[in-house]
Amino acid sequence: MSNRLFQGVVHQMKDAIDRTIGVMDENYTIIACSELLRIGETQEFETFPIVSGNEAFVSGHFTYKPFGTPQHPEYTLFVEGNDPQAAKYCAILSVALSNIKHYYDEKYDRSNFIKNVILDNILPGDIYIKSRELHFNSEVSRVVLLIRVVTHNDVSVYDVIQNLFPDKSKDFVINISETDIAIVKEIKSDIETKHLEKLARSIVDTLSGEFYTHAVVGIGTIVDNLKDLARSFKEAQMALEVGKVFDTEKNIVSYDNLGIARLIYQLPTTLCETFLKEVFKRGSIESLDQETLFTIQRFFENNLNVSETSRKLFVHRNTLVYRLEKIKKITGLDLREFDHAIVFKIALMVKKYLKSDPVKF
Repeated sequence: MSNRLFQGVVHQMKDAIDRTIGVMDENYTIIACSELLRIGETQEFETFPIVSGNEAFVSGHFTYKPFGTPQHPEYTLFVEGNDPQAAKYCAILSVALSNIKHYYDEKYDRSNFIKNVILDNILPGDIYIKSRELHFNSEVSRVVLLIRVVTHNDVSVYDVIQNLFPDKSKDFVINISETDIAIVKEIKSDIETKHLEKLARSIVDTLSGEFYTHAVVGIGTIVDNLKDLARSFKEAQMALEVGKVFDTEKNIVSYDNLGIARLIYQLPTTLCETFLKEVFKRGSIESLDQETLFTIQRFFENNLNVSETSRKLFVHRNTLVYRLEKIKKITGLDLREFDHAIVFKIALMVKKYLKSDPVKF
């Protein structure tokens, strides 16, 4: 990647300098040059230059200047000519290339560091040390948003997301897999979940409206410590998996709003199966037809209000009462009683959860 960076600068500078310029690696192989045909050549010196650190030297018709770390320069810049002007060009270009290389290394290292943090691939003690080396501000709040591409065309979703978050010093866009892209975003500590959902909505709408790409977004909780980013990432993953089971119509799912579904997701499947057997010991839920299940759903949506539910279903109140009595006879649960309704609601969610066989994080 450094080769491409250096070649880009050399290409832009060649007209202004009007001399042959280039960069060699530590083996004196040319990796960037204004004369493209020379790339790949290895420079051989008649007398090996004895220099200290990044001191410039002249050999033949070229002026050379090593750059990189003072103790061990990784690269050597060369400019055609052995006059003072060539030395000046060397000095200016070496500063420019050193700064570009430093910026790229820091950016790449920071992104790679954040990726290792959210994937839990780095020890907690090392997080603190590395964050200080990379000048991370550990006193700010951050959150992880996980974008999962469901259907897409030839557009690079990663590039689109990067353009939506141009502040590379505060926000990190990380490729997790072919379908998943994580955003680690720096935010204000008092931001509300609804504002994060609004941000997620803008991402989904941009991908859908401008690039014909369908995506869903999971939002983790806000954390105040770098080491907790791994937890926020897992929560975003969990939000997507739980949403896939219980909120299939939603394309934005926040961990904070998962409610009881979050608890069910974390239960062992054996415990869930035992619970279902106990709840439906007097009858099986399979014996309830689709009309009855639809009635139950509407009854819950209308807060167990018989009159309101019958009105929404366009049925007589007595018809609804008959259906509820039928459910009571089969299951032993009277949905008009709050405690029974809670148990039945959880049982329906548990059954849906077991049927979906979601991925655990």
